[in-house]
Amino acid sequence: QVQLVESGGGLVQPGGSLRLSCAASGDIFSIHAMGWYRQAPGKQRELVAIITGGGTTVYGDSVKGRFTISRDNANNTVYLQMNSLKPEDTAVYYCNAKSPVRGIIDYWSQGTQVTVSS
Repeated sequence: QVQLVESGGGLVQPGGSLRLSCAASGDIFSIHAMGWYRQAPGKQRELVAIITGGGTTVYGDSVKGRFTISRDNANNTVYLQMNSLKPEDTAVYYCNAKSPVRGIIDYWSQGTQVTVSS
């Protein structure tokens, strides 16, 4: 079992920045990759960013060049630096961890609301 605790959401104006954090605990050695997905009202869940244990990063097209994912291995924590935020970034952001132990299984945080509005 893996538990994910996420923090950092909030309300910002367009052009502002936020930093999300996600700390993993439990069976952390089973984790293959961590990152974020987001879901806005009336829209499908979409990939935001993923970082693998080997350091490979993948970004959703809509956030490339604006968001940066990083990790702190000592604390089993990943960070998502979100810059130049736009109203269309408004969504619930869910931290995700993937484990290949029983096929690919997903662990999810409780989610944090990010609202970008003037």
